[in-house]
Amino acid sequence: MIKNLVCCIALVALGGTSWATDVESAEAERERPNILFLLADDLGWADVGFHDSDKLTPNIDRLAATGVRLEQHYVWPTCSPTRVALLTGREPSRFGVYTPLGDVGIPATTMTLPAALRDSGYATHITGKWHLGAPPEYRPLLFGFDTTYGYFRGQIDPYTHLYKTGERTWHRNDQLLDEPGHATDLIAQEAIRIIQSTQDKPFFLYVPFSVPHYPLSEPDEWSEKLEGRISEHWRKLNAASVAHMDDAVGRIVSVLDQAGLRENTLIVFASDNGGQKSWTTTSEQYEGRYEPHLTLGDNRPLRGWKTQLYEGGIRIPCCINWLGHLPVGKRFDSPTCIIDWMPTFCRLAGVRVDAAWKLSGHDLWPLITGAQEPPVRTLTWRTPSQTAIRHGDWKLINSKAQPVELFEIANDPNETQDLADSHPQRVAELTALVDNQNKLDIPRLEALK
Repeated sequence: MIKNLVCCIALVALGGTSWATDVESAEAERERPNILFLLADDLGWADVGFHDSDKLTPNIDRLAATGVRLEQHYVWPTCSPTRVALLTGREPSRFGVYTPLGDVGIPATTMTLPAALRDSGYATHITGKWHLGAPPEYRPLLFGFDTTYGYFRGQIDPYTHLYKTGERTWHRNDQLLDEPGHATDLIAQEAIRIIQSTQDKPFFLYVPFSVPHYPLSEPDEWSEKLEGRISEHWRKLNAASVAHMDDAVGRIVSVLDQAGLRENTLIVFASDNGGQKSWTTTSEQYEGRYEPHLTLGDNRPLRGWKTQLYEGGIRIPCCINWLGHLPVGKRFDSPTCIIDWMPTFCRLAGVRVDAAWKLSGHDLWPLITGAQEPPVRTLTWRTPSQTAIRHGDWKLINSKAQPVELFEIANDPNETQDLADSHPQRVAELTALVDNQNKLDIPRLEALK
């Protein structure tokens, strides 16, 4: 079993510090796509229309309908770990990252997805949430982006753009600034500006939105669109933020069409983790401007919430769209993971992966296009209080607070029946696998040296 581990399938030898990349052929140069990665914040499994939601997401649904839905796409249960995984192609625990980050990010020597793409000739941009370290030595310009815009810290007031403690965090090119506007609109406007001004070379555009993460405040027009559709106040507010984001997605894609770039742009839409159940606050946060949000995301029928290793916390809505290059309306039902995007994008961009990067993910392109059969996947997660492993159809969750749990995900995706007592040998095998993986993790302080 161990030989099937995702982390052992990838290139594992730390053989040097070279970040050398190259384009394999003139044909690859001509065919290299623009890459647009759209990331929602705390969007749950049932928070999109293509999962039979009561929310309004026509633009996201259109991407899913004209592309491929990844119906078992996994992330981490909180935001910073998922972002580390996306930008490094590795498990965040390899860097000692188990929870949201504050003043300390990942090592400056880390090879990242934007750095690899930029070295091969891509223009690289981020507009939105960073959350991989706020001090100057951890800001995004140092990790492979040509331009940066948005906010450094975990979450902001959508209008003042201040962090919950009142700290300024909104920036352009890593320099703090103040400007008016709703965060969703500003993030989308910057993405549109980049598309309209970057047409002389392929681009990687990373758009991590701020919603539907709390605190939520939306223009009335978005709530009014939901009259007669959702009655409960907090669910309507959450749905309004999702509808606003969906409109932003539509505007960004429309600009690709107008610029004649749509057919050469690969688009991925995903969420950083599952939906959050609710939010309680104090008078000190956001200067007391917000009440507790009694209802937020919707992960039904999956079990669990953000921060948990049940499916509702780590399995998210995801689709990939590239007109003329991917099947239309296809479902891909084998497990995939956020760590897979770095090797996938490197392949499509003609970037030769260096063994020193120690990527853990799989190149998804031959799997999604049907050129290869999906392999047995082994995925592992680690938080301060829990570990989990999925190997093939089986998933084991080990928590400090409760006995070990075992689920057969293929037949029980909603994790309703714990089989640990009836399958002790399976528990032992999976425990050995996850223990082996934990040995590859680097303690936080050591990772930052």
